[in-house]
Amino acid sequence: MDAMKPACAVGQPPDLREAIAAALREDLSGGDVTTRCTVPHGTEAGAKLVAREDLVVCGMSVVRQVFTQVDATVDCFDFADDGESVAAGAVLGRLQGPAASLLAGERTALNLLQRSCGVATQTQAYVAAARGRLRVADTRKTMPGLRALDRYAVRCGGGHNHRNDLGGGVLIKENHVRAAGGISPAVRRARDSAPHLLKVACEVETLDQLDEAIAAGAEIVLLDNMDDDTVRRAVARGQDRVILEVSGGITLERIDVLAELGVDVVSVGALTHSARAADISLLFEAAMS
Repeated sequence: MDAMKPACAVGQPPDLREAIAAALREDLSGGDVTTRCTVPHGTEAGAKLVAREDLVVCGMSVVRQVFTQVDATVDCFDFADDGESVAAGAVLGRLQGPAASLLAGERTALNLLQRSCGVATQTQAYVAAARGRLRVADTRKTMPGLRALDRYAVRCGGGHNHRNDLGGGVLIKENHVRAAGGISPAVRRARDSAPHLLKVACEVETLDQLDEAIAAGAEIVLLDNMDDDTVRRAVARGQDRVILEVSGGITLERIDVLAELGVDVVSVGALTHSARAADISLLFEAAMS
């Protein structure tokens, strides 16, 4: 496997119309009583989205989708590009329209934008630590209902996507092994019945299991929660025979060690399940009745 290959194309932003509609219903089911009580009807306003910290931009189209659903007359312009790195204080975009509409969509837009920028920023840190020597991939440990956004954010940060869903690849894990009666029968059955365009991957926890998986015909072996010394020995046994992926306990500090050991891929659940929301504000610049 060519671990030096650049990250895959970012691709098109996800269509989150259904998720956004649900989020807006959740936030606006009782209306916006504060705005109704304080802001004169017909007030127009301009607002800006401001990065409060250094971050990787991701999700600007999602902001547009939010405000389109709230009020199609809201204008969104001067937006930063997804995948762009910006410094604290950067203006990510501007909005213009009815003040009530901007206030109605503010929280939903920020929640989605802050999460996606947070995932993209965290991913970029891992990719930078890898320095092109191995592939950094996500996992299915994503926010329910927002997997498409999380995966897009990983790509914006320079990372790669793992399988999108259970139909996206054959990955034999611990419980599959137990249910199948062992690694060898599980791998053999997968080789016999899986679509020919899908590689067969198998998770292992020991060197003996690694040997068994390779002998049974696994094409990718996922080294799960192995310490560095065990990974080193696994690489010596499996390098150039199978694609070697490491998961479990992957920290920024450990990326450098794993790259030196010669693994091909690290899959990092923390890219999505532990990403901190980026600090972004929506601030009104002007309002007029």
